[in-house]
Amino acid sequence: MIQRYLRTIQLGVKSLLLHKLRSGLTMLGIIFGVCSVIAMLAIGEGASYEAQEAIKKLGSNNIIIRSLKPPESENEGNGASSYILEYGLTYKDAGRLRETIAGVDRVLPMRIVRENARFSANSLQAQIIGTLPYYLEIVGLELIAGRFLTVNDERNQDNVCAITEHLASRLFPYQNPLHQSVRVGAIYLQVVGIVRETNRVEERTKTSKNEGETINNNVYIPLATSRKRFGELIVKMSSGSFSAERVELHQITVRMDDVEAVERAQPQIERAMVRFHDKTDYEIIVPLQLLRQAEETKRIFNIVLGSIAAISLLVGGIGIMNIMMASVTERTREIGVRRALGAKKRDIIVQFLVETVTLSVAGGVIGVFIGVITPILVEHFAQMKTIVTVSSVVIAFGISAAIGIIFGIYPASAAADLDPIEALRHE
Repeated sequence: MIQRYLRTIQLGVKSLLLHKLRSGLTMLGIIFGVCSVIAMLAIGEGASYEAQEAIKKLGSNNIIIRSLKPPESENEGNGASSYILEYGLTYKDAGRLRETIAGVDRVLPMRIVRENARFSANSLQAQIIGTLPYYLEIVGLELIAGRFLTVNDERNQDNVCAITEHLASRLFPYQNPLHQSVRVGAIYLQVVGIVRETNRVEERTKTSKNEGETINNNVYIPLATSRKRFGELIVKMSSGSFSAERVELHQITVRMDDVEAVERAQPQIERAMVRFHDKTDYEIIVPLQLLRQAEETKRIFNIVLGSIAAISLLVGGIGIMNIMMASVTERTREIGVRRALGAKKRDIIVQFLVETVTLSVAGGVIGVFIGVITPILVEHFAQMKTIVTVSSVVIAFGISAAIGIIFGIYPASAAADLDPIEALRHE
């Protein structure tokens, strides 16, 4: 019995080898289908991974509140020669959140000012971030030289700063930045530390001077120093008139004890902010919610991409069935001879199923190889993160094998149902 089936399998493979070009062209649909499934899921997985990592770095235990210029500020300059617009977060907001919200671990205020940082002949636009010493652990910075801000720096309003690695390399291409003095605006700050950013919260913080602009040349100074040296008033002058904006804090990061505390605190913070702010001059960002939304988006994205790619496999399966139906017509006499010599219906079915499964499995193997290579090339040339998962490879290959069986059943059955006498008469 085993030898009989082995003989049938050999006949099926031999038949495919007799028409190498046709067999190869038939496999192309499966190859491209498997390749597209793996490649598209890898690209989608990579994009989702980067989004989720960025959100995770914001801190799943954090709630971020940012100052936001209210809509009525868009009427700025219409008839008024000068005025002061006050909006955004205040030091009182930070104090209230610390004292009234249950489960709060730390409250981290931030103030951002845009100024040029200068050393010798080098000058770069920088983002001056006034904050507290525990910024390092809450927001995500890696100390690579010197030290970060200390409690004494804050208490004494010292003119010290920690600068980012990128800024250090640009301002001090040939010197050691530590203990050098950087001029920021009209003041000099001594560099006490160099940090590497593992997060980009501060880059996306909206300031009243240049909303939405990103910058990675950051200078971290004590919050008390920022308040004393730069004040809270930002003046804009144009065409003989001026306007001024007063913003105490640009961001407050509230770190909670755990994830459950985040979910409990969010509505409380929203109520507190609504109560003490007459206008919508703030926005609340909950990274935990963003992470869950990103995971849901990833799931939908994978379904959509997988469905689109699966259509290619379906087309490949139809192509296999079409070729096998044509093959049945071409080999009608061969089928009649085999039946006349004693071959049973199941032998004919096995022979044609072997051919379709061989085509789909061989196409699947080649498609897997190309599908794994394609994301690597995309990542190298397009600088996009791609992740090939084992599940995508298994799913793509499994579907290709299943297609060989499903789309091979009908041609195999049609071949087996041929009347032996009529088949022998076929020319």
